[in-house]
Amino acid sequence: MSALHRIVTSAGHSAGSVNDVVDDMLNKTEKGRAELLPGQRHLAQRERALLLMADGRKPDAELFALFEGQGRDLAASLLSRGYLVDEASLSPPTPAVSADAFSGPRSMASARMFLFDLSERMFAPRDKAMAQRYRDALREARDLPAMLAVSREMVNDVERMAGSERADGITERLARLLPESALETP
Repeated sequence: MSALHRIVTSAGHSAGSVNDVVDDMLNKTEKGRAELLPGQRHLAQRERALLLMADGRKPDAELFALFEGQGRDLAASLLSRGYLVDEASLSPPTPAVSADAFSGPRSMASARMFLFDLSERMFAPRDKAMAQRYRDALREARDLPAMLAVSREMVNDVERMAGSERADGITERLARLLPESALETP
């Protein structure tokens, strides 16, 4: 369920029933952080206040209760316009990744395809420029050390966006795709 759908469909519920989704938390996107910089004023005062409070640590219910219950509508608007992101959508509890069921040979080509897929699934919906930068870098990575350098950057960005657990899972899946020689330490 998308965050926007969850916010909108729970609009008729009492404040107590919204607490059923305590684990769901909203956080600022790059666009949201840019809005809060000095000299940026594209949002109304209440939208900016809610944006400031959305830090990925407060339950949605707390944000929804703001401004005499108008917080839910404000959050839905900020989410749909790209100022907020649902932290739960960044790290689904059971990610289905093509590498999980991969049974082919370990190879640089398999690992590269996994990284291209990761760029499309993880970065493109959130930051198209970042996704394009990684696609270009992967195309230019002609040897294993260059590809591993790109993969380290990607994993660092995954950790920044979705947490260390998600980054660790991606690192493990990548290790299952790389040639065994790439995993040996010199």
